[in-house]
Amino acid sequence: MLEKTMRIFGLIGYPLTHSFSKKYFTEKFEREGLSDCLYENFPIVSIDKLKLVLQQNPRLKGLNVTIPYKEDVIAVLNESGEIVKKIGACNCIKIVDGKLYGYNTDAIAFERSLIKELKSDNKKALVLGTGGSAKAVKYVLEKLNIEHRNVSRKPSEQNLSYNQVTPSIISEYKLIINTTPLGMYPNVAVFPLIPYDAMTPEHFLFDLTYNPAKTLFLQKGEERGAGTKNGYEMLVMQAEESWRIWNS
Repeated sequence: MLEKTMRIFGLIGYPLTHSFSKKYFTEKFEREGLSDCLYENFPIVSIDKLKLVLQQNPRLKGLNVTIPYKEDVIAVLNESGEIVKKIGACNCIKIVDGKLYGYNTDAIAFERSLIKELKSDNKKALVLGTGGSAKAVKYVLEKLNIEHRNVSRKPSEQNLSYNQVTPSIISEYKLIINTTPLGMYPNVAVFPLIPYDAMTPEHFLFDLTYNPAKTLFLQKGEERGAGTKNGYEMLVMQAEESWRIWNS
């Protein structure tokens, strides 16, 4: 039986086989003596099921949002922050008196994590993927005046397909950011199909995935001398930003 003073936070997405957030916040609450706080996973098969989660958990004060609902969740929010409106994706919800307020902590965390690594020649970026995380990445790249192209399974006027990424494109775009779940645990044997042989020590690869710590995408870049970074620091930063929002 939960105490009446208990504050519940959680994560919605599907599937939730690996949850950074639950482990991170559970350890944070223990470390900081926050015995009145609890963090739970809520795997939902469609965004329509969020209503049921809210009904069954009246003490919910905040939610993180992961794949595949960062875009779909916007339709069920009562209010969205300016950055959510610009990006078109939400990964953090604050709940006040049953109303849902949407934020995007991916953007601020990605910017803080990326900016430490940027070199003067990182003026062009390839963004692998077109989902909610890719939208936050694009928002940051535009803010930093970094020219970019998206790569997706299907080509369009705006996006390249993986087949269209040639060695000459790789040599032109020195910053490559993977926003897809390719290579994420448990499917660790897969990776984005791009010409890694064209990479050099001038390249920098950023993978938003953190598990495993070194995906095949990062390994293949490293083999060519490229700099690499995974998404762990970004996840910590977005978690702490979520916590700040929920308590402000």
